[in-house]
Amino acid sequence: MYNFDVVRPTSVDEAVKALGGEEAQALGGGQTLIPTLKQRLAMPATLVSLSGIAELQGVSEEGGALVVKGATVHRAVAEAAADSFPALSDLAGRIGDPAVRNRGTIGGSLANNDPSACYPSAALATGATIVTNTREIAADDYFQGMFTTALEEGEIITAVKLPIPEKAAYIKFEQPASRFSLVGIFLAKYADGVRVAVTGASNDGVFRWSEAEEALSSNFSADAVDGLSAPDGSNMISDLHGSGAYRAHLVKVLTKRAVAQAR
Repeated sequence: MYNFDVVRPTSVDEAVKALGGEEAQALGGGQTLIPTLKQRLAMPATLVSLSGIAELQGVSEEGGALVVKGATVHRAVAEAAADSFPALSDLAGRIGDPAVRNRGTIGGSLANNDPSACYPSAALATGATIVTNTREIAADDYFQGMFTTALEEGEIITAVKLPIPEKAAYIKFEQPASRFSLVGIFLAKYADGVRVAVTGASNDGVFRWSEAEEALSSNFSADAVDGLSAPDGSNMISDLHGSGAYRAHLVKVLTKRAVAQAR
């Protein structure tokens, strides 16, 4: 590690002001950032901790959506969503281990946009709205590639609005050491159709499987997925845990399981 300053603002306005300083970076739960600092892959001069800002914590229901404040930890999401949005509760309750779930935040996960993280699939599958200190961003516009989002310098995620679906499921094929998704499928069924988001598989990060969405919107059954070809594996992540072709195969298998679980 190296020497750096830590600022602990108590309001979003104070945090935004602190982030305007030279070489300042926001710190959510630190589950990704702290290991990055240890490896000297990032070396900000100042960390601006968001964990002490009360207005960035909490979960509520508003207008048919679950609104999760940006600094809400995974454990709190799992508990709060258990009745109203079980699939999201299941997702949050299986991230990492208890230590991670008690520190990691939804805003930190979405801001980092790790290609194998769980929350991006929930945001994309539900057509969520990412709320920042300056604007609202539709999930379809927010995710722009591996570790890349629409966030601008100094912009903070203050809340995430996730429309509650009629039916939903999250199926994750875990990498057993990290508990990240080797492939994860979040499926959400609404009155106007089905959305299927895939995480852990693509070099471009989280994406929607449009062919499955079209088929399932017409016929919400595992049989509808049977007739589809697996996504093209040429742009899938290929590493020691699994080839691109294997990940492409898992996308189809896990989507079928998600349909069965959602039913």
